[in-house]
Amino acid sequence: MLLWINGPFGGGKTQTAYEIQRRLPGSVVCDPEHVGFGLNRTLPPQLRGDFQDLVAWRRGVVEVLDLALTKHDGVVIAPMTVTDSRSFAETVGRLRELGHDVHHFTLLAQRETVLKRLRERNFGHLLGYVGGKNVSLRRESWAVRKLDHCLERLREPEFAEQLWTDHSTVPKTADRIAVLAGLTLRPNTEGAVRTRLRQARIGIRHIRFD
Repeated sequence: MLLWINGPFGGGKTQTAYEIQRRLPGSVVCDPEHVGFGLNRTLPPQLRGDFQDLVAWRRGVVEVLDLALTKHDGVVIAPMTVTDSRSFAETVGRLRELGHDVHHFTLLAQRETVLKRLRERNFGHLLGYVGGKNVSLRRESWAVRKLDHCLERLREPEFAEQLWTDHSTVPKTADRIAVLAGLTLRPNTEGAVRTRLRQARIGIRHIRFD
């Protein structure tokens, strides 16, 4: 089974993916972004753009996830923002055509909620203390520029099933996805402080430097 977790940049996809992985034995996170980062890094800087426009990315994601789904004995989780119909059809749609059990979820939230999460993720709190509350948003300029487009597109029926997360914690969102996919997660017995520390580590590991 594949759980594809879609949503705007800063919408909680990666944190939710790793929360499910933590509580679902045998599951693994396979991040399609890494395929795109690798492709961009092989190009001269002036030629780098949205890697989803590259046929190689769409085909590469399908090949990698098809291999993981075929050979790995467990649920595969892919956190990835996709708003373009062609990219969606050539990744999520293609994996379904190959016979895989694909469950697609879009995490949505109000604009201000996402902006708040963007300010807080990675080193957001520290940056805000040092340089003012909007400095972390300047660092997340790509995500901010794409936010309105993502929120508009991802409300469309083709990107179902949509889950609104404004008033939901990451563990609760993971629980909702599990129920809808027919999965059973281990109980969440982690305390609030430990949860924040673990989520901070995940955020730091996924900081983009290029």
